[in-house]
Amino acid sequence: MFNWFKKDKKDREEYNQTLESQNTADALDEEDGFDESEISEETNIIIDGTDDKNTTDSEPTGLLDRLKSGLSKTRKDMSNKIEDIISGYKGVDDELFDDLEDVLVSADVGVNPTMMIINRLRVRVKEERVSDPNEVTGLLKDEIKKLMLESVPDNQLKLLPHPSVLLVVGVNGVGKTTTIGKLAYGFKQNGKKVLIAAGDTFRAAAIEQLEEWSNRAGAEIISHTEGSDPAAVIFDGIQAAKARKADILICDTAGRLHNKSNLMNELNKIFRIVEREYGEATKEVLLVLDATTGQNAINQAKVFKEVANITGVALTKLDGTAKGGVAIALQTELKLPIKIIGVGEKVEDLQPFDAESFIDAIFE
Repeated sequence: MFNWFKKDKKDREEYNQTLESQNTADALDEEDGFDESEISEETNIIIDGTDDKNTTDSEPTGLLDRLKSGLSKTRKDMSNKIEDIISGYKGVDDELFDDLEDVLVSADVGVNPTMMIINRLRVRVKEERVSDPNEVTGLLKDEIKKLMLESVPDNQLKLLPHPSVLLVVGVNGVGKTTTIGKLAYGFKQNGKKVLIAAGDTFRAAAIEQLEEWSNRAGAEIISHTEGSDPAAVIFDGIQAAKARKADILICDTAGRLHNKSNLMNELNKIFRIVEREYGEATKEVLLVLDATTGQNAINQAKVFKEVANITGVALTKLDGTAKGGVAIALQTELKLPIKIIGVGEKVEDLQPFDAESFIDAIFE
């Protein structure tokens, strides 16, 4: 277990004063849609796969409340529509299944995952001889959970033992830099020595934005000039991580997707350097996707899955969309473990993903 963002009152006040004094921060974060606001009084986030510090019994409740709030748009579009449909039926028939299918597809669950879910639901209804439509919602919820857990049994972010390297990939605008910043901040608050390598050298202001986040997080950063070779930055980041005995090295990578061949060559070069120079490190390759893009996020995931050994997904901006069903598609269709989700703009709104809690929050 890994405890994020546990700060006392003085630390929070100093952190917020730092944010207020950074006049360039909002402009730098504009591309990733980030607007930092005041850190709440209790800001604990737990992530499995790392070590546990000062965990309290109240933490899961806070996490669930933030999750429910962040998924309100998806719940309104998905769960409420399902309830409306079911309330209009007096029995369970093919037409009911067809209507449920339409709701899931419209929530960006995807055609293939929806067909699997509905087929399983039909079998379950038949086996249990369910005739009351009001019982269908619970069965549907249960089948979605089962399918997600069967597809991906483990969603833990694995960064132990240290040293570890977290390679972050994704196209521009999905919230990649903000996710890196929040992760770095969380790791630092748990006493980890964090180093960031600014490998996205092509996007305008990307280095400056990451430098801003490193200042907020209190993490060291390795960067070159704009237009430099990203692999060279990662190489220097690895050497610095070794020399400074960093626990976690977070590597940003270029977010260009217009030419898959160039992307493949660039990422392969980076991966070869990591394996050669940091073979002893625990490795995660985290793909950042924007939930608001729905099925386009699935298409991006397919491309990156072809060119990189993706070990997990960070799904951002879930609070700004009714397309939260894309999480179901990512796990059931692409078999990609969702490890991190963003359900708000605050630092503590970056959370570990748990399939059961996620579905519970949608159907709450």
